[in-house]
Amino acid sequence: MQIELKIFRYNPETDSESRFDTYKVEAQPTDRVLDSLMHVYRNEDGSLAFRKSCAHGVCGSDAMRINGRERLACKTLIKDVAEADGDSILIEPLRHLPVQKDLMVDQSEFLARFKKISPYLIPVDKAPESGEYIQSQLQRDAIDDATKCINCGACYSACPVLEINPDFLGPAALVHATRFIFDSRDTGLDERIAVLDQPNGIWACDNHFECTKVCPRGIKITKLINMTKREIKKRKGE
Repeated sequence: MQIELKIFRYNPETDSESRFDTYKVEAQPTDRVLDSLMHVYRNEDGSLAFRKSCAHGVCGSDAMRINGRERLACKTLIKDVAEADGDSILIEPLRHLPVQKDLMVDQSEFLARFKKISPYLIPVDKAPESGEYIQSQLQRDAIDDATKCINCGACYSACPVLEINPDFLGPAALVHATRFIFDSRDTGLDERIAVLDQPNGIWACDNHFECTKVCPRGIKITKLINMTKREIKKRKGE
């Protein structure tokens, strides 16, 4: 089948405004959108900029908006976004992040917010005599969902709160906070509360569930955020 890729183009170094360029590509329904983007780059326009790495939905580098929804180009099949011959697929960069070029966005602020919540284990001062921090299966299950995050930025782009409050920490950072707060080996809740318990922190989340809907790893992001809200209230005695 032949599809039409309508791709966002913008280079802040040379362009005064953005535009959309259209490319006609032959593709199979089971091809990935990433395959079509690579065809355009290799055969039609080598100036097209986008990120990719593993191409297997693990690294998260090729997150973008496809037909108005945040997806990974490597996990999105043509048949998921185009039904008939000649259908058009709209491809845009993630929202709430500055465009570096075309479909590439600057993740500096996204990662800076991620770092604010201390996204690493803060263990007890003294390690067990065995040298290992043992967890039961139930303790592991408590954090399993949150460990699946690949920092692709899809949830950050889809979040309606960031449209009205650009200073919101964002769902990805909050997921990683949950991952460590509920880790039985971690003692960093009080340290993280200083960042989370703020108007632009965890309380800015209004439970729109858009982050959960677009997560390519199927993480129940809104549920995890609400778990952390309850834990903070519990710690504060509310």
